[in-house]
Amino acid sequence: MEGMTNIDINSLKNLGGEELLTALEKLAVSEKISDIHLNPQKDHLRIEWRQKGILEVLMTVPTETFITMQRRIKFQSKLKLNIETVAQDGQYTFPVEDRVVNVRVASIPTRFGEAFTLRFLDPVRGIVPLEQLGFPKEIESSLMDLSKLPNGMILVTGPTGSGKTTTLYALLSLLAGKDSNIITLEDPIEYELKNIIQSQVDPEHGYTFASGLRSILRHDPDIILVGEIRDYETAQTAVDAALTGHLVLATLHTNSSIEAIPRLLSMGVSPYTFAPALRGILAQRLVRTLTPECQASGTCDPSDPKSYGGQCSLPELLIADGAMRDLILTQATEHDLEEAARKNGFKSMRDWGEIFIEKKITTREEVERVTA
Repeated sequence: MEGMTNIDINSLKNLGGEELLTALEKLAVSEKISDIHLNPQKDHLRIEWRQKGILEVLMTVPTETFITMQRRIKFQSKLKLNIETVAQDGQYTFPVEDRVVNVRVASIPTRFGEAFTLRFLDPVRGIVPLEQLGFPKEIESSLMDLSKLPNGMILVTGPTGSGKTTTLYALLSLLAGKDSNIITLEDPIEYELKNIIQSQVDPEHGYTFASGLRSILRHDPDIILVGEIRDYETAQTAVDAALTGHLVLATLHTNSSIEAIPRLLSMGVSPYTFAPALRGILAQRLVRTLTPECQASGTCDPSDPKSYGGQCSLPELLIADGAMRDLILTQATEHDLEEAARKNGFKSMRDWGEIFIEKKITTREEVERVTA
């Protein structure tokens, strides 16, 4: 671990619980950490963090230290201090230089106490121009063209941590302030965007994605971002909005772009409305990129974290043309959908991965890690 950074990890172990949490918060920002996991064991706490998509053990500390950390985390994030037998969610913020970093907190009961996941949402990292996300120029150009359409549905798919929200925010940043009323519906609002109305769902008070989307439509939006499509009502309302003059951007949890089509149809969405509404589906993963030195030498060890200098998006973009819409109407198989897409120039993430490997952007091991 010490080889990855200039941090003296051993010195952190001597800190008290509150001091250790403060130190970890600062490290999360400086080292661009997305998540920190606090996992209680029988006689100690294991602390892990996720850096560039890789989960690593950072250190272990005594249980007594964890108890103090736990108390502060729950107090700051407004979790119920006296309850440890049910999962809880909350959030808190802390200042860093000229900005405020948001921390999403999730707890879950375990055999040895509550485990916590802290997700760090740093505005400096969250709102990134589209051209800096590492998409191939072909994909970047197509995404920009899609974002300029007056109506229709654009989906971004992938697992948690694949960069979906970052991509959508990049697209919205292109459109903000250009004579368009843009409204988002998120859970939660991860980053603040200028010149955009952002709304956060609150299921405990009846404000869900479905009900929120219906409310948004009464505010004359041009562009709508739906943080996640989880159910039939949200999906069908979003599709109907895309058919009635709105540009709808939304995320969906599927492994591939093509898989998003049968997923929505299986929710009950009408193919007769979905087919004409769909404009494109982007699936993506984040892969670590080789350092310039490794690219030049071509002899770096893929198992060595020092070989990687950053991250970029590994994509696949499905453009909905006439043939694709006809197949959606007939509820064709994924095989037939992919066959038609390839005739229109579609490349899968594996295909792009081979191109990235050939250009020494990343390694085969890294492509296989995120596409297996």
